[in-house]
Amino acid sequence: MNAAQTAAFQANSGIPPSDMATVLLSAVFAVLLVWGTWAMRSAYVGWADEQLSQRQFLVVVVRFAVLYLVPTFFLLS
Repeated sequence: MNAAQTAAFQANSGIPPSDMATVLLSAVFAVLLVWGTWAMRSAYVGWADEQLSQRQFLVVVVRFAVLYLVPTFFLLS
């Protein structure tokens, strides 16, 4: 953004664009962590009730890890 756009954004929102970017990134990662916790807990309950094999449980955990690392790499680099 150029200087005029930055000044207009800050005048209308009351915060600098960099702070807004931090808030949005934090929200993305918070939602991702909550979803991952739900997915792994659901998989654990299925594994504990013997509805999922250990391999299926580990696939859920690995998928979450990959789905967390990819946005981390692209958004925080």
